[in-house]
Amino acid sequence: MSTVLKCIAVDDEPLALGLVCSFIEKTPFLELVGRYDNGVEALKGLHALPPGGVDVAFLDIQMQELNGLELARVLAQAGGPRVVFTTAFSQYAVEGYRVDALDYLMKPFNYEEFLRAAGKARTYAERDQAAATPAAAPPEEDSIFLKVEYQLVRVLLADILYVEGLKDYVKVHLKSSPRALLSLMSLRAMEEKLPARRFLRIHRSFIVALDKIEAVRRLTVQIGEATLPVGDQYKEAFGQFLSRWT
Repeated sequence: MSTVLKCIAVDDEPLALGLVCSFIEKTPFLELVGRYDNGVEALKGLHALPPGGVDVAFLDIQMQELNGLELARVLAQAGGPRVVFTTAFSQYAVEGYRVDALDYLMKPFNYEEFLRAAGKARTYAERDQAAATPAAAPPEEDSIFLKVEYQLVRVLLADILYVEGLKDYVKVHLKSSPRALLSLMSLRAMEEKLPARRFLRIHRSFIVALDKIEAVRRLTVQIGEATLPVGDQYKEAFGQFLSRWT
């Protein structure tokens, strides 16, 4: 996963601000989108950016008007970017973590220390992105295995016309063969094996492949030479299928 984090730097000391900005610009996975010399201007700048326009804010703590801790609280309430504090005063460390700061860099810090904090920000961003991305649905199987006599036989779903229930057995009628397959299993178990998107039970004794239906007449379904009844308890489900096409 390739993640580029958009960053701002806020510090009222020009040299310190310039250093943080230079560190951001030399880090491949960071992009500087704003630099501000006080918290009020930073807040204005953030409001001017689109939602989600900043991923990480590097904030000095001791600033006039609106200090870094106050700014961090405002950002947290607005669901803003993660915060890395940069300060020369260690007494703010505990309070910094109370506002859920991602890291706390003590001035003077070097690039290696900065890079560790930036790496932590990237790790959290990638976790958030992975959590927000829906898992891909597993591909639908194109076949099933049935126990026929003393062997397992692979049957393509596209080859099935309909399935007939015969007490403890099912009879699977195929497009490719005039001879149906007989397998020891209940029709309910067979129904659970077949994808509901492609197959529908229309009777206590029949499951049909929906794309093999050639005609519907009253309460019967025509598939090839077979005319299959639609049972009373299956009328509603079958009616819902028909409504998609009428």
